[in-house]
Amino acid sequence: MKQVNEAGTTGPGGRVKRARTDGVTGFEACFLDPVGQSVQQRWADAVLTVAFEDLPPVSAFPSVPGRRWGPGLWWSATTGRHVAAGSNAMRTQLMLLDRDPEVVALAGCPVRLLWHTPRGQARSWTPQLFARYRDGTALLADCPSHVDAIGERALKAGEAMEAACTDVGWTYRRLQPPDEVFTANLKWLAGYRHPRNAGQPGQRAAVLEAFCRPRPLMEGTEAVGDPIKVLPTVFHALWHGQLTTSLERPLHERAVVTTRRLGGSTDTNPPATAGHLPPGRSEGGGEASRDSGAATLAAATRPGPAPDTARGVPQVRALGCGEVS
Repeated sequence: MKQVNEAGTTGPGGRVKRARTDGVTGFEACFLDPVGQSVQQRWADAVLTVAFEDLPPVSAFPSVPGRRWGPGLWWSATTGRHVAAGSNAMRTQLMLLDRDPEVVALAGCPVRLLWHTPRGQARSWTPQLFARYRDGTALLADCPSHVDAIGERALKAGEAMEAACTDVGWTYRRLQPPDEVFTANLKWLAGYRHPRNAGQPGQRAAVLEAFCRPRPLMEGTEAVGDPIKVLPTVFHALWHGQLTTSLERPLHERAVVTTRRLGGSTDTNPPATAGHLPPGRSEGGGEASRDSGAATLAAATRPGPAPDTARGVPQVRALGCGEVS
């Protein structure tokens, strides 16, 4: 991986030598190289030379005693690797981006941006998520746990992040929480995202054939074979978009499933929300209870142990990620 050029390098003992300040925006990027050394260089140069998707978090996620949620790892079906997450809201956004066919790579807090205010005050901010798109552009995002979770410092930092991303043709967003039912349904399907649930080639083809016309989930499943064996393949296909159904209503055994999209009845994305991704990108989301969306389906059709939707996870404010100094 290309890491630095003359704009920034690492000095003895891992100390960072300060890079030249960008004459237009003054933005600089701070990140850890593959051997864990701190590197700082011009933001405009880093965007062209650094594969942020391959980097570890620039700072550790803390575990706060007494909080229900804490740092963890999300296994990405897009990359086949784990991505660090510092909160439940962040993990949910990773889940949504992981299902976006335009996203090819993900990372948690891989870069911290530094800049100076017009008064010369030094500021920094670490966006919580990085997503690389198929066209080579990227998204930097923060993941509030609810719509109004923003203070004055975060607001000003968001404006700076938007300016920094606009300068290089990237996008910055505060990804707002989606509907709870949609999120709960997607969490259920995420438990079957791993390739081990895809089934044998013959079974996969039979599942797609069974739902070539819209029909209830359980009816189509039983047409293929034993639901205990077939349901994981159906859920896997729903996660990967090979099958579609409405995720805006609780998922259950009578939910209509098909291999093709039928207007709004099989819309698998939540309604557009101000502040979400640009047109053509999958919507982001936030935290929600898993119980509300998939409860009926879990009781009636659960084929085995509870799906492993992620490791770790809980919700805590990730100090050092999304912080202004």
